[in-house]
Amino acid sequence: MAMTLSRKTKHCPWFVLLLAAVSVQAQTNPATTPIAESQALTVPNASFPAQVLVESPAVTRTDLQAICLFQSDPSHTLHGSLMEIDQKLGGLLSQVHKSSMFSGALGETLLIAPKPGTIPARRLLLIGLGDLESFTPEREQQVGFIFFEEAERLGISHPYFAPTVLDGGKTGTDTGDVAQQFLSGFLRAKASQDLLKNAGAAAGVGPRSLTFLAGPSHAANTRDGLARAFQIMQPR
Repeated sequence: MAMTLSRKTKHCPWFVLLLAAVSVQAQTNPATTPIAESQALTVPNASFPAQVLVESPAVTRTDLQAICLFQSDPSHTLHGSLMEIDQKLGGLLSQVHKSSMFSGALGETLLIAPKPGTIPARRLLLIGLGDLESFTPEREQQVGFIFFEEAERLGISHPYFAPTVLDGGKTGTDTGDVAQQFLSGFLRAKASQDLLKNAGAAAGVGPRSLTFLAGPSHAANTRDGLARAFQIMQPR
């Protein structure tokens, strides 16, 4: 924003310092610097390959794309990427969500094989988030555990996950907290599978990387949340 300085303020040291501080804050504050579409952010100090991708789950090309839905309620509507997916699937998402086929109860899953020409993902996994009004990020631990187990069962090496909490109608939720709780559950499931495999009591191919989707204005916060989970879950 351009401004004209008066003669009194033009050479004032404190005023110059104030302008410099405001300028630096605007350039370094991630909340005011949206990440470009399709840009990927690597999660620092990760013990497992993970990235945050700024992309809609409606356009991802992957063997497995997971999204989440809250418990079905006539007053709830789909927003953003969920609406986009529903439109591309010809209203199928709304249809299964409003019927008894998928209620959206916490931990409930439904696997969809999208028709060619709808969405690029070969398989779309729905995971229930439970009641919208009482939702807290801690529920994502169960979602993360389930997501890993489903990817393991399907033999998916590089799954994609989109929390879709905000698009489901739960505004004001901190995306970093959601990402942290999700990854905590995901890593706990991985540790369980690693233990079983080392004991010769499990087979199959589990996820070798994780791509976590986020919107442009939430990507940096989401990355930071994943980084916190890695730090907390590190073996001591």
